[in-house]
Amino acid sequence: MSVRARRRIDGWGIAGWIFLILLLFFATLPMVWMLITSIKTQFAALQYPPEWFPRYPTIEQYVRLLSPQSEVGYVFLRYMLNSFWVSLASTVLGVLVAVPAAYAFSRFRFPGRNALFFSVLFRNMFPAVVFLMPLFIMMRAFGLVNTHASLIITYLTFGLPLSIWLLKGFYDNIPVELEQAARIDGCTRFQAFYLVVMPLSAPGIIATAIYAFITAWNEYVYALTFLNSEALLTLPVGLQRFFAEYATNWPGLMAASFIMSVPVVIMFLVLQKYFVRALTEGAVKA
Repeated sequence: MSVRARRRIDGWGIAGWIFLILLLFFATLPMVWMLITSIKTQFAALQYPPEWFPRYPTIEQYVRLLSPQSEVGYVFLRYMLNSFWVSLASTVLGVLVAVPAAYAFSRFRFPGRNALFFSVLFRNMFPAVVFLMPLFIMMRAFGLVNTHASLIITYLTFGLPLSIWLLKGFYDNIPVELEQAARIDGCTRFQAFYLVVMPLSAPGIIATAIYAFITAWNEYVYALTFLNSEALLTLPVGLQRFFAEYATNWPGLMAASFIMSVPVVIMFLVLQKYFVRALTEGAVKA
């Protein structure tokens, strides 16, 4: 390799590192600013020019939000519990439906299989807001408005198409000979699926669960439309309670937003290796 070629490769490598550093900066700056604002007093959060780091930091907002004895803390923790319930329920149900559906698309051959599979993905071609009014009318007809069930069912319709597509690609990479060997050893099809395929597809299932949980955890528009009871609100909708008519509690809002982001960040950091493995193995057919 010539010196000029090595320099060109090194130049592209340096440019790549610069791009990654800039991308990391723009990705982390909002989180850092949110955390800094959350430990400011109300006066320090509104002063101009702004302080990049507060002179007198305080965790008063976190204490109020995480204390069930305070009125704000009781309401905030109730919102968080609602979000956990809706997100976990939609995640569990989504995985229970996506796993057998993706396995059927991957292993079975039946008339209209490809058309049905692509029709499942067809829903993702449209923005979610397009289905807002039809779903609201449907939920009202079934008496599910102002219930968590309406959100769980709605989040299933959003998460299932991509979950099925992701898991199908993963099952396509698991050799069918492994199931055939288990069948020869006396296993039924379900036992071969449960004992052989399920352990091998664990990264894909975990990635699907992460995607479904994050989608439900962050959703705002449908939660705002379907829920009108204070006791049923989820965190994304509940955060708007920090906005008043004449003033906004910016430190409290930033503290609540930071607490809301912590579960998702921790879950992704812990399970990211499974998520990356599922994306890479599910994207390349063996």
